[in-house]
Amino acid sequence: MTALASDTAMILAAGLGKRMRPLTATQPKPMVRVAGKPLIDHVLDRLGSAGIAKAVVNVHYLPDQIETHLKARQNPSVSFSDERPLLLETGGGMVKAQELLPDPFFAVNADNLWLDGPYDAFRELSEMWDPKRMDALLLLVPHSGAFNYTGKGDFQMDPLGRIARRRSGRIAPFIYSGIQLVSKRLLRDAPEGPFSTNLLWSRAIEEGRLYGLCFSGQWFEVGEPGAIAPTEAALKRV
Repeated sequence: MTALASDTAMILAAGLGKRMRPLTATQPKPMVRVAGKPLIDHVLDRLGSAGIAKAVVNVHYLPDQIETHLKARQNPSVSFSDERPLLLETGGGMVKAQELLPDPFFAVNADNLWLDGPYDAFRELSEMWDPKRMDALLLLVPHSGAFNYTGKGDFQMDPLGRIARRRSGRIAPFIYSGIQLVSKRLLRDAPEGPFSTNLLWSRAIEEGRLYGLCFSGQWFEVGEPGAIAPTEAALKRV
């Protein structure tokens, strides 16, 4: 069995959760419950079952709720990257937390919900990982494996796994799952303050160093309140 590429994951949990309003008026989106437990617990349970020992969680919006909920968590153990003074977005959040992270590290959106295929997602990423060629390896989902998703897709992928963005006016075959394996090389020369990981991905695409992996499992888009009930119904059928 392939060893994990990293024993640590960063969970991106600092966002405002605007699309999930009104449920996020009084709680951060990672604390919204789906199928009986908060979204962030779904993520942490997957990390723990995959054998990832440490999670670094960034917090900004209603951070005390997340910190209180997770303070006793042991599998994986949890530490926090505090963004209370300023929300740094996805890229800035990783840059701020990088002293707490090894090289490479997994990065996972806190509102993710997925069911693994024959292998867990982190094992699949680890098996393909090649730091000599890659700055980041994104877990991508085909439209057939994306439940609740109605968008046009995010990326195209060549036979070697190198990815490019969806062309204007086209449908792209792959959707970003919110899970990636990241080399700290991706974070080099990053701007200060808030910015999106998309900025770093664009540079990696230009350098031929952004890669994708087609996920073998099922991924659920749970971005709005209306997606919760269909997701719960689908999970009951599994």
